[in-house]
Amino acid sequence: MTVTDPIADMLTRIRNAIMADHDCVLVPSSKIKLSISKILEEEGFIDRYEVLKGKPQPMIKIHLKYTDDQPAILGLERASKPGLRLYAERREVPRVYGGLGIAILSTSKGIMTGQEAWRQHLGGEILCYVW
Repeated sequence: MTVTDPIADMLTRIRNAIMADHDCVLVPSSKIKLSISKILEEEGFIDRYEVLKGKPQPMIKIHLKYTDDQPAILGLERASKPGLRLYAERREVPRVYGGLGIAILSTSKGIMTGQEAWRQHLGGEILCYVW
């Protein structure tokens, strides 16, 4: 089955797994999804992720993080969509929930958080918000 927006599909799978109190979720693998998973792990939103080799397509197994039965991820929102791309210059990079959440951007130097892009004086496409 073809998916028109693979990043939105990944975020929806994570959101659904959290609502169902699952320990992990499987997502079809791609370079951009691996980068997003890496950022989520570095920022403490997930425990870890691993790439599972598969015949039709490799999968990313994302192990969700819970503390006292509360998920570390309270919300995920897709910002830039295939029909309406959302870009930000360095001085326009958004802060999510006053710095409690993160914005994930696609810049000329790769996928990174909004804060990291701001430090490197970069702008780019705002992929999603996580809090």
